[in-house]
Amino acid sequence: MKKVSAAKTPVYFFGTCLADMMYADSAMAAIRLIEREGYEVVYPMEQSCCGQPAYNSGFPEEAKEVAWKQVQLFAKHDYPIVVPSGSCAGMMQVHYPKLFKDSPDLFTVKRFSERVIELTTFLHQHAHAVYQDKGTPIKATWHSSCHAMREANCIADSKALLKQLNNVELIELERERECCGFGGTFSIKQPEISGAMVSDKVADVVATGASVVLSGDCGCLMNITGHMEKENINVKGQHIAEFIWERING
Repeated sequence: MKKVSAAKTPVYFFGTCLADMMYADSAMAAIRLIEREGYEVVYPMEQSCCGQPAYNSGFPEEAKEVAWKQVQLFAKHDYPIVVPSGSCAGMMQVHYPKLFKDSPDLFTVKRFSERVIELTTFLHQHAHAVYQDKGTPIKATWHSSCHAMREANCIADSKALLKQLNNVELIELERERECCGFGGTFSIKQPEISGAMVSDKVADVVATGASVVLSGDCGCLMNITGHMEKENINVKGQHIAEFIWERING
């Protein structure tokens, strides 16, 4: 675990599986954005998955085992737990207490869940981040993941940060509230339905005329950009943390 500086307020960082395996630059950008606001980021190296894949696949006991390991790992200090994913944050905030509703550990789990904060909510509401856009003019659109919208409730914070970037024209999706079709194992178990859903989402992205589609969830980005690459559609997909970090650093 990283040594905490006495001069800075420490926060935990939960990196997520996809950021670790597929989108390392987004995780590093998120950490840099937090540090930019004067916080010390503490990253427990033993952290793993939030348990959502098992939970969504109908294996609550396995999900509970994974969840409890995270609860124990992040219990050493009462720091906020910043998560660069509305999906993972929603799982930890909303579903962890459900998994432990009949357990004597429920109080401990609830205290953990109350400390979980999605990245953009943390930057906007807690750190009060202010950005100066140093990038060239660009048209961008935004994909709201299902869990970010309905559980982590962080979309307003994400858009508030983006709207600080003066050279970014944020064009709303016509069907923003619709799922992109990823859903973790859903895309594997129901590939035809998932394929139709992501096709609709990509058509919505293309219709905006934007050159980049942004999101706060790497799973959605992987699904959307994968489909665009397959169809040779020249629109970049990027996590909001990486996008903001690039814009404010020119």
